[in-house]
Amino acid sequence: MAVREVLVIGGGAAGLIAAKRAAERGARVTLLEKNDRLGMKILISGGGKCNLTHAGSMEELRAAFRSSEARFLKPCFYRYTNDDFLDIVHRAGMQTYVRPDGRVFPVEPSDAKDVVAVLERAVRQAGVEVVTGAAVSGLIIEGGKIAGVRIGEEARRAERVVVAVGGSSYPATGTTGDGWRWVAEAGHKNAPLRAALAPLYLEKVEPAWSGIALRDVTLKARTQAGGKEYAGWRGDLLFTHKGLSGPCALGISREIAERMALGLASGGVLEVDLFPDTPFEALQAKLQAELQASPRRTVGSIVGHYVPDRLAVPFAAAAGTDMQTRGAHLSSKARSKLIQTLKGWPLGGVRSVPLERGEVVAGGVSLDEVDPQTMASRIVPGLFLVGEILDIAGPVGGYNLQAAWSTGYVAGDCV
Repeated sequence: MAVREVLVIGGGAAGLIAAKRAAERGARVTLLEKNDRLGMKILISGGGKCNLTHAGSMEELRAAFRSSEARFLKPCFYRYTNDDFLDIVHRAGMQTYVRPDGRVFPVEPSDAKDVVAVLERAVRQAGVEVVTGAAVSGLIIEGGKIAGVRIGEEARRAERVVVAVGGSSYPATGTTGDGWRWVAEAGHKNAPLRAALAPLYLEKVEPAWSGIALRDVTLKARTQAGGKEYAGWRGDLLFTHKGLSGPCALGISREIAERMALGLASGGVLEVDLFPDTPFEALQAKLQAELQASPRRTVGSIVGHYVPDRLAVPFAAAAGTDMQTRGAHLSSKARSKLIQTLKGWPLGGVRSVPLERGEVVAGGVSLDEVDPQTMASRIVPGLFLVGEILDIAGPVGGYNLQAAWSTGYVAGDCV
């Protein structure tokens, strides 16, 4: 029987696993990567540390996605689990650890570069031909079926093609949205693209705050000041020269981008709860005890215990309190306002959620046009679609890389 020819376009997370598995199954596999090296998006995962996956059960991972995405991912999540992927790096001698929030990372000094090296070695050992600097320009479809790809003017023939080119976030890494155009030309529908896991650019930026981090807070988005909360995320928050980043900002960026696309001005307004575990009344009692113990302390001195020094003045201003006011002279109304600000410090509106700066993109190939059991296109026989090109975007924390590993594996197993 003739050996099946398989082309995998894209040497990222999904493409690497797809190529490896297809070769293990006996196919002649060529991995085509437009960059001069593999795994460019993996290299920036987790700030270069590489958030490999999430340590929860596969049902817990699936439940973190939106319902339609969770249903689609169910078959591949159970066929290729987080443990299955970690077995690759563990067999290569890399140790991993789990953070309290469930995120899995390599044990230092190993980092994203080492992860890519492990995967590249595994792919080559499986017999995959790796071709870098190969910028695919389109798909070849003949008689309604896949027949290969075009690289410039050259035609590369194959009876199976796996498209694993990512989305359009971080275009400098090579993910420039080409795949969506190819599959649209082939007859697929693409859901509208939205930023996901992206920083938030604020309407009013405070450059002096850049680099300040707030640890274990909750960032909330409301429709308007005092309005309904429609998104929230707990974790660390980082102020940047354009607004906000860190897990909290990334965690609510998709909802804000969607609201803005529907016409909500500025995506509503943001506020941060600096003490998410402490109710208003408990904070009030704590502050009252501090004031009684040290009535001559100034508001500035008190606030310094609650927020970083560089934020003390703007925080006090948001609370409507003078930094030099002594605790003994702080009225009941002023104390209440101070606590209200600790539980909901207004940060203003969002100017934009930059699509190109997101770690992933929401939107993409409609999930009802892909067989979740095989990752095969329901439109074009021989075409397989995996990873971020699909209309899937999970939360921050390793979920999206696991979706890439799992969808890639299933495609490689079924080509």
